[in-house]
Amino acid sequence: MAASVVNGWPRLLRGFTPWRSSFHHCENTALSRVLQTLRKLPLRTFSANTRKFHTTPARTLFLLRPLPLLFVTGGGYAGYRQYEKYRERELEKLGLEIPPKLASHWEVALYKSVPTRLLSRAWGRLNQVELPQWLRRPVYSLYIWTFGVNMKEAAVEDLHHYRNLSEFFRRKLKPQARPVSGLHSVISPSDGKILNFGQVKNCEVEQVKGITYSLESFLGPRTSVEDLPLPPASSCTSFRNQLVTREGNELYHCVIYLAPGDYHCFHSPTDWTVSHRRHFPGSLMSVNPGMARWIKELFCHNERVVLTGDWKHGFFSLTAVGATNVGSIRIYFDQDLHTNSPRYSKGSYNDFSFVTHANKEGIPMRKGERLGEFNLGSTIVLIFEAPKDFNFKLEAGQKIRFGEALGSL
Repeated sequence: MAASVVNGWPRLLRGFTPWRSSFHHCENTALSRVLQTLRKLPLRTFSANTRKFHTTPARTLFLLRPLPLLFVTGGGYAGYRQYEKYRERELEKLGLEIPPKLASHWEVALYKSVPTRLLSRAWGRLNQVELPQWLRRPVYSLYIWTFGVNMKEAAVEDLHHYRNLSEFFRRKLKPQARPVSGLHSVISPSDGKILNFGQVKNCEVEQVKGITYSLESFLGPRTSVEDLPLPPASSCTSFRNQLVTREGNELYHCVIYLAPGDYHCFHSPTDWTVSHRRHFPGSLMSVNPGMARWIKELFCHNERVVLTGDWKHGFFSLTAVGATNVGSIRIYFDQDLHTNSPRYSKGSYNDFSFVTHANKEGIPMRKGERLGEFNLGSTIVLIFEAPKDFNFKLEAGQKIRFGEALGSL
């Protein structure tokens, strides 16, 4: 009976002569596709007053052509975003200040639904695959050309020396390539671009100009030297007071973005002692400057490793923020740290104290000493306490290299 109903449709439709004469070509194309699809759909039978009807599941109709719909909507949205970026660039050329346009909640939720953690783990596996000798030079040369890598600074310039992409990303530099400034209190821990810097006001930190994130959400609740949680801060001011330990000091911050072509290791920015590590599993969204202007509290959404301790002026912290394809954050003296691991769930954090009965102080770090590395470009955030006369030697948007001055007293 189902076959007779389906096969009877063309005879019924052929009765509409005017319609057929006007849209003859459209009918032949569209109708044939519909009939082919309907013949493949499973039929269900139900009875109503002794008459039988044959139907298809409603949910099956929505699955007729999902890929074209996905490409059309996704491509349209991507095109719209590119147009917005083009318009912003043109306005910037005219010298007009563009008010930040933040992503809505549904846009952030949609982005976070993308399995970036899984994709980053797959990228990490791919990076470990050993490349044959004949393929190394073309692959690495393409990367060098795309991201502007300066291989003359590498300790080993021969591209055949790097067995896989991971070794190439983590290449060491020549000793003289990055001289460490000895005249300034704080140096840049890495190569990169300065996104923002200055005093922390009202417990809000600027990731880029005009876009902020919560200091407490970013660092998490404070812990004591004995690794015991302090009483929860009742207000923004009380949390800031937990960080600023000396009278007359202020809280400062600096955000450095590492592009894919930058040197991927990061170093100690000053002489300090690391006493505590906090690992926040999270999303792995892109942290490039465009995304930082678009998504509020981007750094609080992403996976990050917060190192806290003390320097000669009080509290000091360095946070390595993960990003898409940068699920791997390595701290050289912390063998227990495992980032982008499926055993950790988003929205939590785990602590580790370097202060023990045998080591009452923690891990001492000298200025310029190797501290850790990323698997690809990402972001370093410094938040520290210093006297009021501390001055940054920076400009927003400037390129900086490891060892160059960030600021001094």
